[in-house]
Amino acid sequence: MADVSTATAAAPHAHQHVTVNRPNPVSVGTIVWLASELMFFAGLFAMYFTVRSVMPEDEWAAQADMVSFTFPLINTTILVLSSVTCQAGVFAAERFQPTRTGSLLNLRLWGMNEWMTLTYLMGAVFVAGQIFEYAELVEHGLTISSSAYGSVFYLATGFHGLHVIGGLIAFLFLLGRSFRAKRFTHHEVTTGLVVSYYWHFVDVVWIFLFLVIYVLK
Repeated sequence: MADVSTATAAAPHAHQHVTVNRPNPVSVGTIVWLASELMFFAGLFAMYFTVRSVMPEDEWAAQADMVSFTFPLINTTILVLSSVTCQAGVFAAERFQPTRTGSLLNLRLWGMNEWMTLTYLMGAVFVAGQIFEYAELVEHGLTISSSAYGSVFYLATGFHGLHVIGGLIAFLFLLGRSFRAKRFTHHEVTTGLVVSYYWHFVDVVWIFLFLVIYVLK
């Protein structure tokens, strides 16, 4: 009897299911992807500081003085504020609110589509501002081949600009998917989150670039 009771008591334990909490593949993939992007920009920063350390101080200062501060500051402010609007779009997505529920002038009723569209426009303004700055610098003689400073300046800011353009393409994909979806589901929310992670990353990288290139010079 004792053996039967023991076997009966052990039986439920033998059939218990162990729950394994696996990491979200989307989150893991996004982290790995952004980590690789971080290493890429770390290489650009290393290149910038290496050239600065070997370039004569007077020559570096003469080239750096050609780069203005006020206009890039305005452009930077636009990009930083676009992170705020992007996050507002994420909050709307997490509420499963794809579009506004009231007047266009009432920001509190905006949905993800409105906030992400505004973010896209602000990012486009930033890229246009960067192109305008390049045109001004080229007119004053600072090109990618004019000096070592010109090379590192255009490479660092140019590659970042390409990443911003990549983010703008991602916003178009996000908005297109949202408009095509018959039901706003977790898939659209996840897409919005991934795009926002990338956009915040691009913004943070630019803040460091701005401090190094335009503030410290």
